[in-house]
Amino acid sequence: MTTVDNRLRRARKTRAKIAKQNATRLSVHRTNLHIYAQIIAETGDKVLASASTAEADVRKKIKNGGNVEAAAVVGKLIAEKAKKAGITKVAFDRSGYKYHGRIKALADAARENGLSF
Repeated sequence: MTTVDNRLRRARKTRAKIAKQNATRLSVHRTNLHIYAQIIAETGDKVLASASTAEADVRKKIKNGGNVEAAAVVGKLIAEKAKKAGITKVAFDRSGYKYHGRIKALADAARENGLSF
């Protein structure tokens, strides 16, 4: 199995548990250049809020989209957008990525700005 296969296997297991909970989920995806976050409805068919380092207003605040500082900015922004949409409680879907570095920074920033998971 490759590294990608292992990550996708972990992601499937996490998403199956979240689906049983019937919870709104905060899904994270990362690349070398950017980090993306989406809040997805319980049914899994609708994106309620999204934020990423590829957005123009976020790009003005950061120098590089692939570091911990950028992930913290995205975490703060997704929490603000979630509060605007009336969402305070989510299940964290790290998409099979290990919980450290950029993923941890995004989660911590989202928690500090009002999301609970």
